[in-house]
Amino acid sequence: MRQVLSSILSSVVLALTLACGGGEEAAPADDVATVQAARADSVEQAEAQYDPAAFDTITWASQAEAWERGGVVFAYSCVKCHASDGSGSGELALQHELAMPSLIGEDWIYAGDIPAIRHRIYVGHESEMPTWGLYGLKYRDIDAVSYYIDDVIRAPQ
Repeated sequence: MRQVLSSILSSVVLALTLACGGGEEAAPADDVATVQAARADSVEQAEAQYDPAAFDTITWASQAEAWERGGVVFAYSCVKCHASDGSGSGELALQHELAMPSLIGEDWIYAGDIPAIRHRIYVGHESEMPTWGLYGLKYRDIDAVSYYIDDVIRAPQ
């Protein structure tokens, strides 16, 4: 049993690392168009699968429960690029010189818009944002991390 759990955990870590571009060498200049086309295809697939009505049935015993789960998801899926404070200066972003948006900036276009945050997380973006809906984040986890970002990360300090 322990070996099975270890194997599953290793697979999850590998999938998350690859989802954020970890472990990949920078694409040669002539492959940039190929990479961009693949990302656009993933976004298109995720967009076709995205169902905003799936969030209608998600309930939480308390807002604190959602924030707790969202914090776990953020730590494992978002920190590498967006940093623990949401500034966009995560280790992977700095290492690969990726331009991550600050989730805490006054001009962040998704601020206060939970449905838009959910959508962006699920669908991703053609630039460096993974299509987390295709990488296996469940709607419940996307819901939790959306509230965590908007209510906790963006909370006035």
